[in-house]
Amino acid sequence: MAKKQNRNKSTGKYSAWALIMLLIVSVYSVVRNIDKGDKPRDGFVKESYEKAKKPYRSLKTFTGKVVSIKDGDTFEVLYDGLAERIRLAEIDCPESKQAFGNVAKKYASDLCFGQTVTVESGGKRDRYGRVVGTIITQNGINVNEALVKAGLAWHYKDYSDSEELAQMEQEARANKVGLWADKKPTAPWNWRKRNRRR
Repeated sequence: MAKKQNRNKSTGKYSAWALIMLLIVSVYSVVRNIDKGDKPRDGFVKESYEKAKKPYRSLKTFTGKVVSIKDGDTFEVLYDGLAERIRLAEIDCPESKQAFGNVAKKYASDLCFGQTVTVESGGKRDRYGRVVGTIITQNGINVNEALVKAGLAWHYKDYSDSEELAQMEQEARANKVGLWADKKPTAPWNWRKRNRRR
């Protein structure tokens, strides 16, 4: 009987040690995978292409979730596990440090942050690698146009000959909507140029 009890105690010790060793190996394996940069497989990995060091994808029209609003005209949309930075085409919002810059950002955020949207780009990217395109919400709102109508973006005529956007800007100016309430609003391209010189 005593031998049987000793054998049970020994077996219990071995089981405890085996459990501890299994736990150590599991923790080591997880830590090693994190160090290697393995991504969790839950499908919601917010990582940019710059960090992933992957070649740019050719994206014409795609659907994804808006996971970040950098400023009024620059968003991040999660598509196929990676966050693509989107620069809204044909418009230019005030920079964050300009008057109405944060208002434009909030307006854009209220329109589509956290929503699934469609990005239409025709495969274009700018010199920073951002997808240049139009964002359409699930409700059918064209975010590029909505910002111009709200007086929170200029029609970027250097990169667009859209008569519709030109008309929307003229109406916003005439009604002194948004930034057009200022006597002399500074176009963001002029603001950037001036700040580069400094």
